[in-house]
Amino acid sequence: MADKKPWAEVQFERSLFRARWLMAPFYLGLVAALVMLLAVFVRELIYYVPQAFVMGEGHMGSDGAILAILSLVDLSLAGNLLLIVIYSGYENFVSKLDLDENHVDRPPWMGTVDFSGLKMKLIASIVAISAIYLLKSFMNIGKPGVPLDEAGLMWAVIIHLTFVASGVLLAVMDWVAAKTDKH
Repeated sequence: MADKKPWAEVQFERSLFRARWLMAPFYLGLVAALVMLLAVFVRELIYYVPQAFVMGEGHMGSDGAILAILSLVDLSLAGNLLLIVIYSGYENFVSKLDLDENHVDRPPWMGTVDFSGLKMKLIASIVAISAIYLLKSFMNIGKPGVPLDEAGLMWAVIIHLTFVASGVLLAVMDWVAAKTDKH
């Protein structure tokens, strides 16, 4: 028969396990951040939509429309990133979400994204957001009234490439770890 753990050790381990609930307020805070992001999205939408229908002075050209759409897509990607962190983080570190597994609206990845998958989804979202920022910066080159910030563009490219390289390195590390686990 195995030795029984001392009462104090059992209580300590239970307390450690319960401490995971200290993360729950972080996820509520991220839900508040998602609401903030929604407010910014709606504000941007309200700002850009009327400009699309104005003729003459102050109208939105095709470049302006593309930049507006990229801004909205950027906000949408940031919202998706928040949802991934909220759902995956909560399920991986706090508690499983008690939802109907076969519900038509349940995302297929929900409950299956482990920490490694979460890292890859995060870096992919960050790379996409960085690429959109970079594209918006490049679209402003040569526009009247928009000064060319060569140093800013250079750093934006360097930072974007750093994110891309980080994503590739994370993928390689996960691949190597997966190969190693099989031995």
